[in-house]
Amino acid sequence: MSTLNADTVLYSILALVIIENALEIYISLRQVKVYRNAQKVPKELTSHMSEETFHKARKYGLDNENFGIFKALLMDVLLLCLELYLGLIAIIWQLSVDVVNRLHWDASNEILVSCVFVLISNLMSTCKSLPFKIYKTFVLEELHGFNKQTARFFAWDQVKSFLVTQVVMLPITAAIIFIVQRGGDNFFIWLWVFTGVISLVLLTIYPIFIAPLFDKYTPLEQGPLRKSIEDLAASLKFPLTKLYVVEGSKRSSHSNAYFYGLWNSKRIVLFDTLLLNKGKADDTDLTDDEKGKGCTNEEVLAVLGHELGHWKLGHVTKNIVIMEVHLLLMFLVFGYLFKYAPFYEALGFQPGTRPILVGLLIVFTYVMAPYNAIINFAMTILSRRFEYQADEFAHSLGFEEQLGRALIKLNLDNLGFPVYDWLYSTWNHSHPTLLQRLARLKELGANKKRQ
Repeated sequence: MSTLNADTVLYSILALVIIENALEIYISLRQVKVYRNAQKVPKELTSHMSEETFHKARKYGLDNENFGIFKALLMDVLLLCLELYLGLIAIIWQLSVDVVNRLHWDASNEILVSCVFVLISNLMSTCKSLPFKIYKTFVLEELHGFNKQTARFFAWDQVKSFLVTQVVMLPITAAIIFIVQRGGDNFFIWLWVFTGVISLVLLTIYPIFIAPLFDKYTPLEQGPLRKSIEDLAASLKFPLTKLYVVEGSKRSSHSNAYFYGLWNSKRIVLFDTLLLNKGKADDTDLTDDEKGKGCTNEEVLAVLGHELGHWKLGHVTKNIVIMEVHLLLMFLVFGYLFKYAPFYEALGFQPGTRPILVGLLIVFTYVMAPYNAIINFAMTILSRRFEYQADEFAHSLGFEEQLGRALIKLNLDNLGFPVYDWLYSTWNHSHPTLLQRLARLKELGANKKRQ
């Protein structure tokens, strides 16, 4: 492999960072223009969306986009480029070595130093992102009526999130270093197997042990909705074992539904904000803004018909397979490049110092940046295709009208803006837009009538 000058590597990385973010910001500015110029409710929604709601959604979208652009400029361009130029990663590594020495541990043990490095890096990252989280939650979301968190709830949430992240990341970090050190020339295969197993384990334990640390999960009470969901699952041979409602309303008024679990043990989770009046028969304790929001039982079933379509059509399995192939390729490239000295020297390390974890960061984040951008875009396109297929599956179950109504309600309740720049939507949206999905459902209905 030809050797590049460390400065050439550094400036190439900086150029990649700037170009990638410039593209993202340009695309976002296109959508900002749409938010500013769109003044009329699309004709498809005139009977559902008032002018007032339309302009609320427009303002919410505009505020979010402007905030995202500001954050990208400050954090992902200015601050990141400054950190790279000043060699902050190397400084943190040396600080980690110093901490290990002061604790009278073995500083030659790369696993120990790497774990301290991860801890310090995560602490710094949390401190950098915290002001933006506070603004997003208590200013932007509060302004538009979505924030339900108190300052105490938010603070405790951040502490728990940080602690859980360290508990998960530190053992994984240690294992990765160990595998690279002891795995021989084909260590990347063992690394791939390890991360694949860990991914499946985390997919299994996160909803059971970790998610309940942050939100309250309660079984959906017996009644018509539960019976209908169980009947729907049984008709599709979906191995439903648990059915929960998560009290997401303590965090936000946004709504969602999802399923999780491997093999023959699946669980469905409904956000309380998805249910009409949070699923309560008595709405006296709800605020005026909360009353009447959410979906009827039939509309909830339609949403679940869509979600179960992802399972029935094998979308989850396909995504896992794609992810594993992607990881294998990434680890293969890492195995080939991680000893390349100019990468480390470009980030401020002394010649001969090549921490494995830093090499992983360099290859995954910077060397593979163009590839990652292409893969992310391809996965976005594939995701939209899967969403259309899941909508078609729900339609085949007889939920055409109910799904259409649910999509409109969820869009209104979440102040989703219905108009998007084509490039912005193509690049960013993992789901088709509301208007695209409604048009597709209408087309499916017309095709069914012609048959």
